[in-house]
Amino acid sequence: MNQPPVPLVPRPAASLILVRDTNSGMEVFMIRRSEEADFVKGAHVFPGGGVDVADASAELAAYCEGLDDFEASRLLGVERGGLAYWAAAMRECFEEAGMLLAHDERGEYADLNQPQRVEVFAQWRESVRAGRATLADLCREHQLRLAVGRLAYYSHWITPPGRPRRYDTRFFVAVAPLAQTPSHDNSETVDHVWIQPVEALERHRRRELHMVFPTIKTLESIANFPTAEALMKFARSPREMPLMAPRVSTTREGRKILVPGDYAYAEVGRLDPEGKGAAAGEIIPGAVVRLSDKVRRITAPNPGFMTGPGTNTYLLGAGGDIAVIDPGPAIDAHIEALLAAAGARIRWILVTHTHMDHSPAAALLKAKTGAELVGMPPPPFGNQDQSFRPDRVPAHGERVKLAGCALRVIHAPGHASNQLCYLLEEEKLLFTGDHVMQGSTVVINPPDGDMRVYLDSLRQLQGEDLAWFAPGHGFLMDKPQEALERLLIHRLMRENKVLKAVRGAGTATPEALLPVVYDDVAPGLHPMASRSLLAHLIKLKAEHKLVEALGKWSIA
Repeated sequence: MNQPPVPLVPRPAASLILVRDTNSGMEVFMIRRSEEADFVKGAHVFPGGGVDVADASAELAAYCEGLDDFEASRLLGVERGGLAYWAAAMRECFEEAGMLLAHDERGEYADLNQPQRVEVFAQWRESVRAGRATLADLCREHQLRLAVGRLAYYSHWITPPGRPRRYDTRFFVAVAPLAQTPSHDNSETVDHVWIQPVEALERHRRRELHMVFPTIKTLESIANFPTAEALMKFARSPREMPLMAPRVSTTREGRKILVPGDYAYAEVGRLDPEGKGAAAGEIIPGAVVRLSDKVRRITAPNPGFMTGPGTNTYLLGAGGDIAVIDPGPAIDAHIEALLAAAGARIRWILVTHTHMDHSPAAALLKAKTGAELVGMPPPPFGNQDQSFRPDRVPAHGERVKLAGCALRVIHAPGHASNQLCYLLEEEKLLFTGDHVMQGSTVVINPPDGDMRVYLDSLRQLQGEDLAWFAPGHGFLMDKPQEALERLLIHRLMRENKVLKAVRGAGTATPEALLPVVYDDVAPGLHPMASRSLLAHLIKLKAEHKLVEALGKWSIA
């Protein structure tokens, strides 16, 4: 019997980004690994490597200045041993680049360019690299102290699963010592260069510099800073440190590497946990995507600003009768794709709401399959699908058993008064329709859209045990409670901008408020934003915070 592969545990590692200011701008130091190197052959990288046992020794810690293990561990979010990462970054920098971030007895960086010291420290460098001596030995012999306080923690990367070597790497940044001249070691590294981040990226684009993904993304990040001082100020500022664990996906153009924040990131991790690159990094209309044993997704060919990559239709069931959630727009090719995937086994058609991109195919699909229509009737407005006539109207909290699945119905009005969400409780997977979308906030369009009710519906979901959102547009979304919190914060921040703009104007029309409240939104999108602005105004009026007279709004 074939046993599942044992996951490869990433080895702790550290890397040091050295920067300096020049008349033409900030530069970063990079070395090129040899073609015989064990890892990232021929690539331009920052000095770095694995954390060794000696890096965590108490003897070496005694020579560290400016940071202790307690504070280093706190910064890295580990229980103990954090200082070893700083020490490893400094050791690797000395071994690979000849740069030693250590203070002399005056508290200044050691001057390694003095003629009498050049050969001495070159021998120490080789001894440390070969394992015949340690940094602690070097510090003791030359009365040096490692300037760990000069390094700032910058980022955290983990090699994706499925690679023959995996590293859990902490990146640090520091200003390079002036009285030291870097050099490659002609062993693991065969070249070095000081280069501006933008130039390095451009040379990579021209295929002149080979670089791996974390190096590219790091250069893109530090290219935003004009000076070393600005970069160090940012690196030392309190901030959330996301774990950058890239995932490999497939697209029609080939392999695509994803990082946290990319829309497909969470779904690819769910569908391809071993990192084989088998999961799609793009949504292709008509393609059948298996999300679990009981859930498949087919996206309609109706991409656009309001619909993203297209409307998602979900098929529920494993081998028997099939239930459809949100059949989508009345597009023949989409209906044919649904029938090809499920055929005459479709017994139920559930609709989250009756906007024109979600439900018009329901009547056509019912005509071909005889399936039961489940959902709420359309409100009497022109943007609603008046063709939808449900056979069954579920109640809030009702558990519906169909296609071998148990769904709990959650009425979540606000975007649409008839918006329903369906919770597949065994997977903690919520089919959200347009209540929660990926990549953008939904438009709240009065009179059917109601901002106060929408926010209450978001808060309602905060009390649910959820693991995944299956939105009406986009990929699966993980960490749903974090997504809900972000949505609520975003809406309330927008509301505060409304109040501030009205207060500043004294009295103002919605047309005058729009470019002020939505100054972060492209003008071409203002017509849709104006509907959400109206929803905010109506909410604030109901809460007695604003008053309206003759089309003008003012503070109550």
